[in-house]
Parts: sequence; C-alpha cells; structure tokens
Amino acid sequence: MLGSARRRDLFLKVLEQVRQRYPWVVLGYVVMPEHVHLLVSEPRQRKLATALQALKLGFARRVLAEQRRRERLARPDRFEHRLQRVWPARYFDFNVCTARKRVEKLRYIHRNPVKRGLVAAPELWRWSSFRAYAFQEMGLVRVNQWGVPELKFKEATTFPR
Repeated sequence: MLGSARRRDLFLKVLEQVRQRYPWVVLGYVVMPEHVHLLVSEPRQRKLATALQALKLGFARRVLAEQRRRERLARPDRFEHRLQRVWPARYFDFNVCTARKRVEKLRYIHRNPVKRGLVAAPELWRWSSFRAYAFQEMGLVRVNQWGVPELKFKEATTFPR
C-alpha cells in the first residue's frame, strides 16, 4: 500500500488536503511502508473519525484508480475490475492529554523508521514530520499550524479512580 516513495508522497498530499478541508492541526506523522502514525488534533467541526475516513478514502480512491489504469493497459482484452481493500477496516487511536505524552508519542513516531532499519537517523526519512521540528523545513504537510483552526476544548473533568 505505502511501499513506494510515490505512494508515500501521494498519502502526504492527501493528508495535507484533508488537513485544510477539516481544519485540524497535524502535530506529527510518519508514513511507513505498511502503516501510518498520525498525531493530530480533533477537527473543529467534525469528528476525528470523519476526517480520518476522508483521508483513507481519498488515498484509496487514487490508488485503486491507478491500479485499474495499469491493469487496463496491461490486459485491455481481459480487464476485469476486482474490489481491493487498501486500508484495514479500523484505526487505533490514543488520546494524548499532556505535553509529556505528546513528546513521548512524537519521539516514537519519528524514531519508527530508524527502529525498523529503514534509515540510520530520523532526519533521513523524508515521510516524517521530524525535519519540520529539527530544521523548521516545510514539507508536504503543514505541521503545528495552530493559528488557523480553533481547537475544541472540553471542560476539565476528574477521572474516576
């Protein structure tokens, strides 16, 4: 699914489009060959699940259209469309409530390509928000653009013990 540089670039392009459309803040990301890690805010006007659905659907439509074109060109006389799944049916979320946990999650995200042996250092993996933090570089996705969306805040509550 994300095994090629071209596909990872496409995913980041779609992520930026969704970031703008739903306004949400992207705090961090890494696109790995078979999965993605995102650290994002809740969109202002819609549910996070809706924005993630738009992201997954936007990417999947482009990938499947590309595959159909390739198949049609390779076998124009025997082309038959087969429904394929691009993403798993569910995503896994984790609420980050403290600055300490945010830093922990960012470190995990940015170190993932190194841990997996894809690169020797986080700055060498170009499908990550690491360079935005380390070198203030603008990538395909705007990171930490806090001024645009107004974030939803809920009143502080106490958690049961």
